[in-house]
Amino acid sequence: MHFNKFLFEHSSCTAQTNMAKPRLNLASFINIYFFVSLSFYTSLCCPKEQKEALLQFKASLINETDSNSSLETAFGGIESWNSSLDCCQWDLVTCTPRRSPSRNVVALDLYSSVTSLAPEVVVNSAVLAPLFRITSLTKLDISSNSIQGQLPANGIANLTKLLHLDLRENSFNGSIPTQLFRLQSLQYLDMSSNMFNGILSQEVGALRNLRVLNLAENFLYGEIPMEIGNLTQLRQLSLRQNRFSGGLSNSLLHLTELQVLDLRNNSLSMEIPTNIGTMSNISTLALSKNQLTGGIPLSLQKLSKLATLQLDSNLLSGDIPIWLLDIKALRVLNLGGNNLTWNSNANVAPKCMLSQLSLRSCRVAGPIPKWISTQKSLDFLDLSENELGGNFPEWLAEQNVGTIILSDNKLTGSLPSPLFQSLNLSVLALSRNYFSGELPRNMGDTTSVMILMLASNNFSGPIPKTISKIYRLLLLDLSQNQFSGNTFPSFGPGALLAYVDVSSNRLSGEVPVNFALGTKILALGQNEFSGPLPQNLSSLRELEHLDLHNNNITGELPEFLYQMSSLQVLNLRNNSLQGRIPNALFNLSSLRILDLSINNLTGSIPPNVGGLVGMIEDPSTTVTTISDMFTFSIEFSDLLVNWKKSLQGLSSRNLDIYCFLDLSKNQLSGEIPTSLGGLKSLKLLNISYNKLSGNIPMSFGGLESLESLDMSRNNLSGKIPLTLANLQQLGTLDVSNNKLKGQIPMGSQMDRLNDPNSYANNSGLCGMQIQLPCPMTPPPEYLPRTEDSKFEAGDTWFSWIGAGIGFPLGFFSALVTIYFSGYLNLAPRSSQHRLRWR
Repeated sequence: MHFNKFLFEHSSCTAQTNMAKPRLNLASFINIYFFVSLSFYTSLCCPKEQKEALLQFKASLINETDSNSSLETAFGGIESWNSSLDCCQWDLVTCTPRRSPSRNVVALDLYSSVTSLAPEVVVNSAVLAPLFRITSLTKLDISSNSIQGQLPANGIANLTKLLHLDLRENSFNGSIPTQLFRLQSLQYLDMSSNMFNGILSQEVGALRNLRVLNLAENFLYGEIPMEIGNLTQLRQLSLRQNRFSGGLSNSLLHLTELQVLDLRNNSLSMEIPTNIGTMSNISTLALSKNQLTGGIPLSLQKLSKLATLQLDSNLLSGDIPIWLLDIKALRVLNLGGNNLTWNSNANVAPKCMLSQLSLRSCRVAGPIPKWISTQKSLDFLDLSENELGGNFPEWLAEQNVGTIILSDNKLTGSLPSPLFQSLNLSVLALSRNYFSGELPRNMGDTTSVMILMLASNNFSGPIPKTISKIYRLLLLDLSQNQFSGNTFPSFGPGALLAYVDVSSNRLSGEVPVNFALGTKILALGQNEFSGPLPQNLSSLRELEHLDLHNNNITGELPEFLYQMSSLQVLNLRNNSLQGRIPNALFNLSSLRILDLSINNLTGSIPPNVGGLVGMIEDPSTTVTTISDMFTFSIEFSDLLVNWKKSLQGLSSRNLDIYCFLDLSKNQLSGEIPTSLGGLKSLKLLNISYNKLSGNIPMSFGGLESLESLDMSRNNLSGKIPLTLANLQQLGTLDVSNNKLKGQIPMGSQMDRLNDPNSYANNSGLCGMQIQLPCPMTPPPEYLPRTEDSKFEAGDTWFSWIGAGIGFPLGFFSALVTIYFSGYLNLAPRSSQHRLRWR
């Protein structure tokens, strides 16, 4: 009875301690005995100091995120932490078992505990300080939490019992603290996808119990330290996507227990060690995207456990050894993007069963190798950039391969219809071949296709309407073919299709608008579309790229364009648009490329043209594209722009770094708005072939990124502003055929712009650029004289030295002239003459 009452009172870690002292009778001793036994064998609570540390961490985390975000931040699981419960009962916290002599926190699984809709949410690494006081930790996972700053060196040194440390997908920076490599018990270390920098510490060799080391996607540089060979128990090593250089250290060969070696995306050079075959336990050897040279080592055939071999995108050369296909465990073979050569024309009988094969740019010639048909588990095939010819084989169409990349070859014929009966086909890339004929009408049967790229072939006929049934379709590229017809497949608003390129075909009719609401790129240029821009375009609220150049679009620029707030590229060049440019167009804050050239637009340039925020701020270079979802390159047709006097294509990969404004070849009039000078990220400005008048704004000196400026063929007057000399990036300037006058500005960059044709047909320009000196005007007398003045005291005819020399010379010259003219004659004269002389 007494024991049960005592157990009830003390079963909670929060039992009150101010109870009256019990009397020391026999029953009390029994209760104390059971209490001590219970406390010794079944401690129920984590230590008070550990609980306080966790609560302090929670409070610091909430304060940190609240201070830098205007949106509500969620903390997955941390909300359950409160002082009324034992911390061993909290979410994300693991303690030692109840049967342990003492109860301590041993694991914290805080993966992605900080979630917010605001991308600017960051967590300073200082909030981790309370966690480093829990020295009993054996596992600490704080990955994917937007933590930035340096990893606290002294704090991490306290966790001497740590076996598992996961810091990946944060924003840690600075050097990796050497204290980390003194944690002798550490077996798993993942620091990938951060911003650590500096050479990998040589003390990494002290981690003799390490099993997994992942430092991928940081900024580590230098050579791989030899001391890494001391980690003889290492099973997995990933240094992917860093800046390591030099050769593959021979110390790596000491890691005889290593199973996974991932050194992709570095700057490693020299040859693969010839004795790499001594690493007998290797199952994954990933060395892609480096600068490795030489051939494929013969010793690789000793790696009987090798399942993944990734050597693509290096500088390897020589023949591809056929014996690679004799490694029975091999599943992934990626050799593309080297200088390797596939020379085998004989019958190949592989002993392996591949799931991935990449022989991109390996000089594979003739028909697609028949031995590939034996690889029944093949899911990825890349034979692009080779010299393959012949038709698309029926056996490949029936093989149910998930990804087929055959771009940049010489394949001919039409596509077999069984190809689109596959339920596994997700990527089909056949661009830049010689395929012809109409597309199979059963294309819609392959509902799993996500990427369909058939650009630059000779396909003809209508685009099959069934293509809109491919509900997983994300990217459709049918550009540069001979497709025709005035009806376009109708994609529903809920479709997934985000990237559409059907440019350079013979499609006609009204501009199609039946696309998914999430469409981002719509390239319809160089077709035969006609009519006004349809109102339904405004429903594509996520559209970033709209290209309708070289069509027959008529009518005025509609006001609804301002509703497309995500628009970054708008190309309407060479159409039949007319009317004024609406003011609302320049409220598109994301617009970076605007081409309205070769139309019939009238009126003045709206004064709020300076409101194009996307042409003021530095363009982002971290734009995520669809190609980031895949392991191969995806690129659209180039965007054609009038760049420096000629039509040039801008790669779709680089559009995010350009800012262009082209209003040339219209009927625009009035003065140039001063606000144009505020677009400081603009690289090209072309307002030529219009009827603009007035002066060139002084504000153009603020176009600090400008590389090309064309104002030719207008009615501009006045002087070229001196502020243009500030444009250090300017490489092309044309102000010809205007009414400009005065001296052409001089300066480091303006002096190089000396093509006389760029200034031709103006009323009064002069300057060294056109080798026409300007009239010299003497300086006003009130101007102060300096040592650098052209009118220095020592250089002018009216200096005192000049006067001292010139006066006597002049006087003497006058006397000589008088003498020879008869006025000064020393011979006697008549009195009449003397009187006249007097």
